[in-house]
Amino acid sequence: MTWDDADGLPVPRTEEGRAGLAAIRRDPARAMIATDFDGTLAPIVADPHAARAQPAAVQALRTLSGLVGTLAVITGRPAEEAVELGGLAEVPELIVLGHYGWERWEDGTLTAPPPPPGVETARARLPEVLAGTGAPEGTRIEDKGSALAVHTRRAADPAGALTALTGPLADLAAATGLVLEPGRMVIELRPPGRDKGSALTALAAERKSGAILFAGDDLGDLPAFAAVRALRAAGHPGLTVCSASGEVTALAAEADLVVAGPDEVAALLRSLARSLAAPPRPAR
Repeated sequence: MTWDDADGLPVPRTEEGRAGLAAIRRDPARAMIATDFDGTLAPIVADPHAARAQPAAVQALRTLSGLVGTLAVITGRPAEEAVELGGLAEVPELIVLGHYGWERWEDGTLTAPPPPPGVETARARLPEVLAGTGAPEGTRIEDKGSALAVHTRRAADPAGALTALTGPLADLAAATGLVLEPGRMVIELRPPGRDKGSALTALAAERKSGAILFAGDDLGDLPAFAAVRALRAAGHPGLTVCSASGEVTALAAEADLVVAGPDEVAALLRSLARSLAAPPRPAR
């Protein structure tokens, strides 16, 4: 990653990304800054309930909240869980969209429709499916309320376990009217019709956003990247940021800017906040 010595900001590798960053700086009051949670604000850990956002990232979000028009976290987690684990209640005016936009947390209030009946059916059948496929020790189920996730990170061969479980879980998803969402040593079964792209697009329309930045780390963030590109085509400058890892390379290939994990995401947000708070440099 290349940093601009004059402005203290990383330089996106694409022309569209550079234009998006410049537009955010030019009109921050209409800009939207949105990020994923796990792997972006918080390092990936074996136990999802042990995840914590980087303190520097939370502090940067607090500063940005007074500078940009919309600040959001869009996550596959339940919204209240992300708020609690991230200490995000400390960030004024933050909107947290959980379960890929199924839930919304704002000003301490959670709103969400009831989960579809397929989730309850899948919940009842999932242990039997795992037992029938010989899921290895270390495989665990995370019940998200409106979705179900199967983690293999603690298995002796996480990638092999994930591969072995993909077919049976796809069959279960099809039988219960859910969709399969692969991720970093996890497969999620969730209601159809919601993803981070649709959540981002709807929020941008609601907030009448101008330029948009979205940062993510996993395959579930690809729809949000696609949404940024579609919004760019519709006249909204945008920047996509990949919080890179050795586990997911497809996202890096799609990003305008690649940073080295949550530490550099925090540095990016901090530098952006500092640049927006500083008086503009005189024209040369």
